Amino acid sequence: MKIAYASDRGRVRSTNQDYTGVFINKVGTQLAIVADGVGGENGGDVASTMAVSHLGNEWQQTGINDLAAAQAWVKDYVSSENETIVQAAKRYKTLQGMATTIVMAVILPDRVGIANLGDSRAYLIRQQAITQLTEDHNLAEELVQHGAITPAQARKHPGRNVITRQLGADTVTDVDWFELPLQAGDYLLMTSDGMVKHLDNRAILQSILAGGDGLETTVKTLIEQTNQAGGSDNITVLLGYQESEGQ
Repeated sequence: MKIAYASDRGRVRSTNQDYTGVFINKVGTQLAIVADGVGGENGGDVASTMAVSHLGNEWQQTGINDLAAAQAWVKDYVSSENETIVQAAKRYKTLQGMATTIVMAVILPDRVGIANLGDSRAYLIRQQAITQLTEDHNLAEELVQHGAITPAQARKHPGRNVITRQLGADTVTDVDWFELPLQAGDYLLMTSDGMVKHLDNRAILQSILAGGDGLETTVKTLIEQTNQAGGSDNITVLLGYQESEGQ
């Protein structure tokens, strides 16, 4: 899969606590990661950088080329990294309370596996339609799932800022995992919540379809549009394009 990505601090925040990267293992399997750090005096950027760098480096040493093995690897190494972040936060006063959301994609030639904790998201764009693949782990989404509020109300509910699952915040990590086939012409979009606070699905879809397969330009456009709409948070956009079947 052809991939482009970029990160921006936005118009309000003084620092960028997002971190992102794409890593390739020994048999050519791609791992794409977006993390959005939270908490601690300086801890958010530390937690997100730790998570992406450590998981990415470990992935590069593997020979995984199927999703069953990838799911097992993700479960094990996310749990291990969670403990690493928890212990670092205990060791250093300035890092106390640090954690990070994370969304990952293991990309095979014809399938993809998605894992997430928190409210960083993955989307599939196929045949001019956009579908959110992940579920947000925040209080507002839990209220939607229980029928207490509607999805429209959730977009403005204060509970959307209360993360219920994240890396480094607890001793237990319950990672969601999704799998789906890839088709020629598919786009895979991964993003921190900074973009979706300002751009709805229609705006995101229009920008991606207008960009064709010029991924770098499309990523830049989405970040610019988010900043023009307010840029109230850090913005990270990772966009992949499936050029043909099995590529």
